[in-house]
Amino acid sequence: MTAPTSEHTYTIKEAAALTGLPASTLRYYESMGVFAAVERGDTSGHRVYSEADMHVLMSVSCLNAIGMSVSDIRKYVENGALGPEAAPEQLAMLHDQKERLACEAKQIAVRRRYVDIKLDYWNAVEAGDDARAAELASEARALATELKTRKPKG
Repeated sequence: MTAPTSEHTYTIKEAAALTGLPASTLRYYESMGVFAAVERGDTSGHRVYSEADMHVLMSVSCLNAIGMSVSDIRKYVENGALGPEAAPEQLAMLHDQKERLACEAKQIAVRRRYVDIKLDYWNAVEAGDDARAAELASEARALATELKTRKPKG
């Protein structure tokens, strides 16, 4: 006969608070197979998260925070169970995500540049510097075209 374990368990509300993922996202991720189905309470039928579940959920939360897609998170979690043999695919997925984030950063830099130009434009307008305002308006139009045509990779 084994002694009962006294492992701490968590409600969905507690899991959501600890991971930063809304309860609806936890339910969605479970339904999408991102992680294994969670145990249910014997009497209540509510989800009961174990310490092991929480370890997985914390990893999932971090992958979500870096913008990884649901399908990639699911694959990453699946691969994690394979151990060292999954390292090449895990590395490839993380390198791909790093590249997507670099592209997003470039896009954000262009958008910030546009805001800076518009700030300079309105400062020129306020100061009555029509020549500078016209120059900045032209720059803003060119940058707006770039923003519309530039598509982030991913």
